[in-house]
Amino acid sequence: MSEDSKDKPKQKQIKLQIKMRDEMASGRYANMTIVHHNDSEFIMDFLFVQPQTPRGEVTSRVVMSPLNLKRTIRLLQERLSHYEERFGEIEIPSTPVPPEGMYH
Repeated sequence: MSEDSKDKPKQKQIKLQIKMRDEMASGRYANMTIVHHNDSEFIMDFLFVQPQTPRGEVTSRVVMSPLNLKRTIRLLQERLSHYEERFGEIEIPSTPVPPEGMYH
């Protein structure tokens, strides 16, 4: 046992109970994301933009602290790596670059 592990108190594991409303269970489809930020939060709007029309609708908004966003990015990178190991690399087609802060 190392010196560091002796000095650290053992953390009690907490079982997190997650509740999901029925209307959330089916999820929301989004084919575009807009991200805004200030010094204390990131705001991500997920939109569905109808093909061949200049119209879109926000299907969900997520607001996160910078720390939680960074943790989420790491988790997503990890999960994407596992996905690509199993199903192959996802190729991003070369398309026109969307305006800053938007991903389509």
